[in-house]
Amino acid sequence: MPIWAALFLLWATTEATKDCPAPCTCQALETMGLWVDCRGQGLTSLPSLPAHTRHLLLANNSLRSMPPGALDNLLQLQTLDVTQNPWQCDCSLTYLCLWLEDRTPEALAHVHCASPGLATIHQLDQLIGYELGNCGWQLQAYPEIWWDVALVVVVTIGLALLAGLLCTATESLE
Repeated sequence: MPIWAALFLLWATTEATKDCPAPCTCQALETMGLWVDCRGQGLTSLPSLPAHTRHLLLANNSLRSMPPGALDNLLQLQTLDVTQNPWQCDCSLTYLCLWLEDRTPEALAHVHCASPGLATIHQLDQLIGYELGNCGWQLQAYPEIWWDVALVVVVTIGLALLAGLLCTATESLE
């Protein structure tokens, strides 16, 4: 291999890994993209990741949640390892759950919850909706007076329809 080709490859590798987050190690892949290894770094939040990350290893850290949209700019991401983290399986994990479900559903079985109460020790794929919390997906609370007004309107309409039906039926009989 000519020296200039070797220098070009060295430069390309250096350029590809220059955006590597400080606690992680990055390795350029032969087919473009990065292998980003952040395993066992004690991370409590997701570091800023290079856009061309293809494989991301976040196992064995202290991650408890994943902010919505955290992986959206990683368009090449194919592998995500988030095992062995103390995940808080509530609304703060909904984004990660949906992301894994869309891309690698089998990985859900390897993500275990550390909290809260109902979810503790469960795998993420075993949780059902209410165990992740209400996540703000509840009906807006209206003052009780509106429910009363709505009930009165429905009953009035029902009685008017019933009276009309009785009047029509009586006229038909005569």
